[in-house]
Amino acid sequence: MIPSQWDRRIQRAENLEKTYPFAAEVLRFYRCLAGLQKAIFSRFEEGGAAAAKKSSGEFRDPLNLSLLLPLFPKFLSDLEAIATKPIAQSAQELCSQRSEQWQSLLQATWGATGFQPESDQPKGLMAWLFLQPYAEYVAGRSGVAISKGNQALCPRCSRKPQVGVLRQEGDGAKRSLICSLCSTEWAYGRIICPACAEENVEKLAIYSTVQFDHVRVEGCDSCRHYIKTVDLTKNGLAIPVVDELATIPLNLWAQEHGYVKLQANLLGI
Repeated sequence: MIPSQWDRRIQRAENLEKTYPFAAEVLRFYRCLAGLQKAIFSRFEEGGAAAAKKSSGEFRDPLNLSLLLPLFPKFLSDLEAIATKPIAQSAQELCSQRSEQWQSLLQATWGATGFQPESDQPKGLMAWLFLQPYAEYVAGRSGVAISKGNQALCPRCSRKPQVGVLRQEGDGAKRSLICSLCSTEWAYGRIICPACAEENVEKLAIYSTVQFDHVRVEGCDSCRHYIKTVDLTKNGLAIPVVDELATIPLNLWAQEHGYVKLQANLLGI
């Protein structure tokens, strides 16, 4: 059986725990979280025709609350069991609220295309984590064509990219971006800032270390934003969303040099 995208992410996180002990706590939490998200995604797939009828594959459609609300309490309860104390407490509080309040939170998070998952806003972060597998399910059913132009936002859900990817193409490597919400991947020029479209190579900084030779910081001295890019030509085993989480020292380097991350990851980092 071919492993699902969730199984591959979970396995990669487990492997990286041994490679990067300093990120072990983050990666352990992610493994548990990915397991919860996998279960939600599987429910949509198991729903078959009923789930398909309710999810057209278009992000402009209203959020399918009849599909999501019944799953939200269990997600919160399970998240409470694996999360840090502040997140666990917020999950417990949110679980005790009425379904109308859950509905408002989920709709607000889904509709905010500029949303940033932040650890100091735990309720919004929990809604984001819950909606990610739904977004991946919707994206998988989308009929929206992915253009070949340099589109900085996700061509399916209009969210910002989480991480860049370099893949082998001919004698070089081609860059693409991966959406922070629905995980759609689309092509994007190598010498262009995804935050402000700067193309002057002298203003586009690249930082990498021997410790993480397959992951690099790509910063822009015009807008002072950065994104991390995973080079699969150097490590074909990497899973971009997981390796981005694990390489915490690169975030610290970027912050120390005055760069702001284009899009916080699913742990609010």
